Amino acid sequence: MKKLFILLAVASLGFVACNNEAESTKPEDTIKVETPEVPAPVVDSLNKAVDSLDKKVDSLNKAN
Repeated sequence: MKKLFILLAVASLGFVACNNEAESTKPEDTIKVETPEVPAPVVDSLNKAVDSLDKKVDSLNKAN
């Protein structure tokens, strides 16, 4: 009777150990993070403003 009880205990531990391994390798456990799209900065309008100011400053410097 003792041998049967030990055999059943070892077998049940084997089933429990196999079940835990299968749960830990599920692909559903991974976290999927979606990154939002970041719009490109608007540089063209800033460059136009800087260029027009540079021309005004240059024309003022030449006048003095």
